Amino acid sequence: MTRLLLGVTLERICKAVLLLCLLHFVIIMILYFDVYAQHLDFFSRFNARNASRAHPFSNSSRPNGTVPSYGPAGAEAPSPSTKPSTNQSATEKPLQPCQETPPGLVGRLLIEFSSPMSMERVQRENPDVRQGGKYTPPDCLPRQKVAILIPFRHREHHLKYWLHYLHPILRRQKVAYGIYIINQFGEDTFNRAKLLNVGFMEALKDDEEYDCFIFSDVDLIPMDDRNLYRCYEQPRHFAVGMDKFGFRLPYAGYFGGVSGLSKSQFLKINGFPNEYWGWGGEDDDIFNRISLNGMKVSRPDIRIGRYRMIKHERDKHNEPNPQRFTKIQNTKMTMKRDGISSLQYRLVEISRQPMYTNITVEIGRPPPRLARG
Repeated sequence: MTRLLLGVTLERICKAVLLLCLLHFVIIMILYFDVYAQHLDFFSRFNARNASRAHPFSNSSRPNGTVPSYGPAGAEAPSPSTKPSTNQSATEKPLQPCQETPPGLVGRLLIEFSSPMSMERVQRENPDVRQGGKYTPPDCLPRQKVAILIPFRHREHHLKYWLHYLHPILRRQKVAYGIYIINQFGEDTFNRAKLLNVGFMEALKDDEEYDCFIFSDVDLIPMDDRNLYRCYEQPRHFAVGMDKFGFRLPYAGYFGGVSGLSKSQFLKINGFPNEYWGWGGEDDDIFNRISLNGMKVSRPDIRIGRYRMIKHERDKHNEPNPQRFTKIQNTKMTMKRDGISSLQYRLVEISRQPMYTNITVEIGRPPPRLARG
C-alpha cells in the first residue's frame, strides 16, 4: 500500500514538473517572438525588397537602418516618378503626404556600444544626409519640420553613437529634420535648459519653417523606431523607460531625457528656465510650466518608449544643483520672467559638419550664492 501511494505521488510530481517545463517553454517562445517577430516577418522583407528596387534609399533590411552609397555624399535620391526624359517636369507626379505610420519601421532595435565608432563611418552610412545634418524624405511630403537640439560639452564619444543610431531611425520615420549640437563654451557650470533655449532661437534663425522641436540628451538612444520623433497635440515625453530606471517611469511628473514641443507649445510656456545651473531640476520645472499652462504631457506606450543610456561618469562642472528643489516650488512665480523672453547669450561659432550643425555659445555663469547667516 505504501509503495502504491509512493508511486502515485511520484507520478504526480513528474506530471507537475513536466507541466512547469512546458509552461516555461511557452513563456520563452512568447518573449522570443515578441522581440524578433518583426525581424522574421517574411512578408515585410519581401515588400521591402520590392520597394528597394524602386527606391534606392530603402533600408529596412539593415539592423541599424544604414544604407549603401549610391553616389557622392549628400546626393538626393530620385523620386519614384523620376524618368530620364526631356519633359520630366510634365510627367512627374506630385508627392503625397507621408503616411501617419511610416511603412518601413523595424520595431525593436538592438542597441550596443561595444563596437568601435567613428564619424567617418557615420558619414558613410548616411550618404543622403545633407551638410549640417539635414534630411528631407525624397518620396513623400513630411507632415512637420523638426529641429533636434542636443545640449553638449565634451561628449564627442557619445555623439558618434547617437548619430550612428538616430540618423537611420529618423529617415525610416520619414522626418524632415535638422540636428543641432548646442555646445557650451568654456568650463563654467553647465546649464542644460538654457542651452536648449539657445538651440530653439538659433534653429529658427537657420530655418524659420521649423514647427517642431525635439530636446534630447546625447547619451540616450531609443530602442524602438516606432517611438516617432514628431510633435503632438500635447507636449511629448519620449523617454518613458530608461534602462537605468529598470525601463520604468521613475515618477509621474518625470519629463527628462528626451522631450518634444511644437513651436506654439514652447512659446506658450515661455521656453525653458535659464536659472538651473548644474545637474537636475530643470525638467521638473518644465513639467510644471506645461501643467500650469493647461496642457498635459503625452507619452508613448511603455513597451515602445524604451531607451538605452551610454554609461559615463558625471561631467565636471555639472554637479547637482542644491537650489533645484526650492526653484521647482516657485515655477508659477518665475516662469513668466525667466525663459525664452529673458534669454541672453553670445554666439561664438556656427560650424556645419556633414552629420550635424555645431553651435558654440557662451551663456555666462551662475550668480554668486549669498552667504548664510
